[in-house]
Amino acid sequence: MQGLDDIIRLALEVGREKTSDFDLNPNLKLPAGRKLRPAAVLIGITSYHETPQIILTKRSSALRHHPGQIAFPGGKVDAGDGSSVIAAQREAREEIGLPETATQVLGQLSTHETVTGFEVSPVIALLHHPFEVKRQADEVAEVFSVPLSHVTELGNYQIQWRRFRDQPRYFYTVPFGPYYIWGATARMLRNFAEILET
Repeated sequence: MQGLDDIIRLALEVGREKTSDFDLNPNLKLPAGRKLRPAAVLIGITSYHETPQIILTKRSSALRHHPGQIAFPGGKVDAGDGSSVIAAQREAREEIGLPETATQVLGQLSTHETVTGFEVSPVIALLHHPFEVKRQADEVAEVFSVPLSHVTELGNYQIQWRRFRDQPRYFYTVPFGPYYIWGATARMLRNFAEILET
């Protein structure tokens, strides 16, 4: 029987096109000559729970950008990081206290362009042992987990919309209990679900 790590590695080999916050909005005109800033997030999957879980955060309501939204640990790729993997691991350590040594990196999803001008590299990693959560209080209000089975079931995704720059903007959501997972986070999770189905 294949282990979870083998299943994910095989799925990541298939690869997919880049994703975007604009995937469901083909008529939305993007600024010409836009420059995307590199960022990275860690999609950490626990293997020590009875059923695998994905680690997520709720951003602080005091933040200037995306306050109170659900997100992966992550952020901008700094000049000294050297790679998106290193950046994702560093951000996860800073934001939730996850040691780099606790992560088994399996690969990366295709990059995702956000409406805020970032090109995000989602790094997939297995977490084999529990860790002591130490959240960065000024950025992270809560650290929680969602069953992997919930976010890899395509039937759990919905398409909703809000008005953005005087136009309707459509986006994916994958709600779980009290958590409203939407936007870039939901789009990257859906991409992951899609490759696991292939």
